Amino acid sequence: MHKLASACLLLAALLLSPSLLSAADPPLDYEGVTEKHVMIPMRDGVKLSAYLYIPDGKGPWPVLMEQRYASLRSKGGRLSFAEMASHGYVVCGVNFRGSQLSEGTWVGYRDLQWGEKRDGYDVVEWLAKQPWSTGKIGTFGSSQAGYAQNYLAVTQPPHLVCQFMIDTGLSLYDEGYFIGGAAKPNRFKGMDAVSRVPAHNRALMKEWFSHPDYDDYWRAEDASLHFDKMNVPCFTVGSWYDFMCVGSVQSFIGREHKGGPNSRGQQKLYVGPWLHGRFNKVNKVGEMVYPENANFDMMTEMIRWFDHYLKGVDNGIEKDPNVRYYAMGAVGEPGAPGNVWRAVDDWPIKTVETPYYLQPEGKLATTKPTDGDAFTQIIADPLNPDKIEARGFPGARDARKVEEQENVLTFTTDPLTEPVEWTGNVKAELLVSSSAKDTDFIVRVTDVYPDGRSILIIDMIRRARYRDGYEQQVFMEPGEVYKVPFNIGWLSQVFNKGHRIRVTVASTGAPFYEPNPNTGEPITIEFPEKVVVAKNKIHHSPQNASRILVPVKK
Repeated sequence: MHKLASACLLLAALLLSPSLLSAADPPLDYEGVTEKHVMIPMRDGVKLSAYLYIPDGKGPWPVLMEQRYASLRSKGGRLSFAEMASHGYVVCGVNFRGSQLSEGTWVGYRDLQWGEKRDGYDVVEWLAKQPWSTGKIGTFGSSQAGYAQNYLAVTQPPHLVCQFMIDTGLSLYDEGYFIGGAAKPNRFKGMDAVSRVPAHNRALMKEWFSHPDYDDYWRAEDASLHFDKMNVPCFTVGSWYDFMCVGSVQSFIGREHKGGPNSRGQQKLYVGPWLHGRFNKVNKVGEMVYPENANFDMMTEMIRWFDHYLKGVDNGIEKDPNVRYYAMGAVGEPGAPGNVWRAVDDWPIKTVETPYYLQPEGKLATTKPTDGDAFTQIIADPLNPDKIEARGFPGARDARKVEEQENVLTFTTDPLTEPVEWTGNVKAELLVSSSAKDTDFIVRVTDVYPDGRSILIIDMIRRARYRDGYEQQVFMEPGEVYKVPFNIGWLSQVFNKGHRIRVTVASTGAPFYEPNPNTGEPITIEFPEKVVVAKNKIHHSPQNASRILVPVKK
């Protein structure tokens, strides 16, 4: 009798849930899984658009949830949700407030967080109360859905048990909207397409640009300030060829060492030679083909994680190494060191911080330069910028087309007589002067093959006005020399014997980095009519020695 009542209750719940699948969507072609559309109510009455994938059978089941603003209707995405459901889970994909079919005003991630609304919390608790749910909820997803999970963890919904994040972030200021202090308005104009009311996105952008510095507005959605409230086991996947690798690494470090009692000691970090994204963790990356061991079966690992924490399956995943990282090496060179997975207990590993100095005549070496007042000048012309023809980070690709431009500087070591491994965070310390009050500096690190290919690994930009931190703007005086320190990125790379290591410095790289007008005036959504051509000097003298600081593994 109890089984019959449960089955009737489940059927009633499914029938009462509004089925709003678009007529344009073909039926889900996945046997044994039913797809349903629901509108999930939030605490203020606004309803969020969500799609449920329910396996055949009587249930109840644990629930896996992903939050995102992007469409949930791609064929590949629907089939992925269905495949997850086939392992004995209800899977829920839900759109942020104001995006796609979700009601309410589009405010980006703000209403997912720890403010008044807490949409992520409300979705978890709604899912936990449904008759087809065991009350155990796990979350998953990459990029936007990674950010969403960090925000969710801080709110501590009672029924959230574990998480699985891929290429995630923590702070929307320096990892999202003002990377390195530099804005990307053209990119975020494109968010009109995900906003249910496009005007809401333009209003939100105006709000962002009224807060150009890292102030209380941005602290209010910086998850890195709240690790102590994160209190669930989490498996984090990061990618070396991804500027957001910093978010993945810092999420692991923060949760593992500062998290709550159910967080500390129950984190996993897995970092491989991949680009940003969820479905691309394979050995073909950009122009590089790594050994087969670089392939990562994301679905299998996710299901192992969720089976253990949501179903109590004793599959040993909690005993796996805390950190597994791929030490990248040269490809196409038999016997080259690297291209192996390594297991360690914690991150970062112990290394020796080693300076590599920018030298006159384009040299790079571990010794300080000796020339008296040496510098190299580049021109930053906002109307005629140097080109980085990419929308996403163009890692694992030959960068010579960028490097050959007139106002791009390269500093390269002699051919290596022995392999050299860098594993950890690479930092820049540029000594610069400029004719302008403000300008940008871009630093890139590449592995130069004997045939001349210069394979990009990491890069980052820093707006000079934020050289002393994002909290305040400090402009330059013409001709004065200033230190501009910043993190370039995380990597694990074994530079092979016979290769060379290259550091590239530029001040423009459009359209990937939108040019700085160089005026020192407030940055605007629309590019201003007034611009200044900046003459920038990169100093490499004994007293003003520009350098990068690298983590050399001994």
